[in-house]
Amino acid sequence: MKKLLALLLALTMLLSLGACGNKTTTTEGDANTGDTSTGDTGDTGTGSEGGAESTGLKVAMICDSSISDGGWGMSCYNAMVAAAESNGWETAYSDSIAQSAYYDTIVSYCDLGYDLIYAPGNQYTDAVLQAAEEYPDIAFALLNGGTDTPEKATNGNVTSLLPDAQQVGWIAGALAGLMTETGTVAFIGGMELDTTLGKYEGFAEAAAYVGEQAGKTVSALDIVYSGDFSATDKGIEFAKAMINQGADVFFGDASAVDSGARQAIDEANAASGSVKIYDIAQPSDLLGQNECIIGSQVTDNTALVSLCMDAVANGTFGGEVIYGTLQNGVLSAGALSDLVPAEVQDQYNAYLQEMQDGTFMQ
Repeated sequence: MKKLLALLLALTMLLSLGACGNKTTTTEGDANTGDTSTGDTGDTGTGSEGGAESTGLKVAMICDSSISDGGWGMSCYNAMVAAAESNGWETAYSDSIAQSAYYDTIVSYCDLGYDLIYAPGNQYTDAVLQAAEEYPDIAFALLNGGTDTPEKATNGNVTSLLPDAQQVGWIAGALAGLMTETGTVAFIGGMELDTTLGKYEGFAEAAAYVGEQAGKTVSALDIVYSGDFSATDKGIEFAKAMINQGADVFFGDASAVDSGARQAIDEANAASGSVKIYDIAQPSDLLGQNECIIGSQVTDNTALVSLCMDAVANGTFGGEVIYGTLQNGVLSAGALSDLVPAEVQDQYNAYLQEMQDGTFMQ
C-alpha cells in the first residue's frame, strides 16, 4: 500500500514537471495527514546569474517543518538551493510533511530519478535507511544523522552530515552566560533527538562556565520539547512559562517553535518598555529578524551539501560521516546586536577563539 501511494505521488510530480517545464517541482505536504500536492516555485537554481552550468543532476529535500519558518526549515532549504546553484544541480522539496509520510515522499522522488535525497534531521533515519536499501543507485544525505547510520545502510549509499552538537551549544551558551542578568537561561527543543540533547548540554555547560568566570552563577532551565517543529503556539507557551521562571536568554533547536518563542519574547519586552530578554538564533545569521535576537549560531549547511554533491558527481558518495566544526569553518557565530556591549563582544570573541583553539573550559 505504501509503495502504491509513493508511485501515485511520483506520477503526480511527473505530470507537474511536464506542465511546468524547466521549473522546480515542490510538494507541500499537509502536516496532519501527509497528503501532498504539487506546486511551482520558480527556477531550478541552475540558470541564475553566476550559477554553474547545469549537470543534469537533481536533489530533493524532504522536511517536516516549513521552508518559510524563519529557522531550521528555511535555513536547510536555502543551503540546498545555494549548493545546487554552485554545482549546477536542479532542486525540489516537500515541506510540512507528517512523520507517516517521510518514506512515501522519499520514494516518490526516487521514482522520479532524483540523484540525491537530502533529509535535514535525525528523525528521518528509519525512512532514509529503508528507501536506501530499495534504491541502491540513489544517494541519501542525512543532516544530523547518527555516527553509526552510514554503516547501517546495506548499499553504502547513505552519508551523515553532522555539525558538532557540543560546539553548537557552546557558541550560544557562551553568549548567554555573558548576557544573562537573572542567571537563568532557557533552551527549547523540537523532538527528543540525541543531537538536540547534545546542543542543550553544550549550551548549559558553556553558560555556566562563562558565568562563573564573570563572577556570577548561571544555570539552564530543564530542556522542554514541543514534539513538533511547526508548533509555533508551543514556542509562545514555553517562552512565557520560562520567562515567568526568570529566564532572560533563550536558545532553541525547534524551527518554527523558536519563532513562536521569539514572538513571546518580543511581546514581553514591549510590555516592559525595554529589551532585556534575549534570544540567540540558529542555524543562520538571523540578526534583525526579531528585536530580541542578539546573535546567532551559524551552521554552513551549504558547504556540507556541496561536499555531498561533489561525491555524487565523482562516484565516491556514501558510507561516511562528514563532520562540521568550528575548526573546518562549518560552524561559526553570526553578527552581534548593538544590545551586546562592546566589552562583552570582545569577551565573547575571545571565548570563540578558545573554542577554535581547543582550549575552551580547559
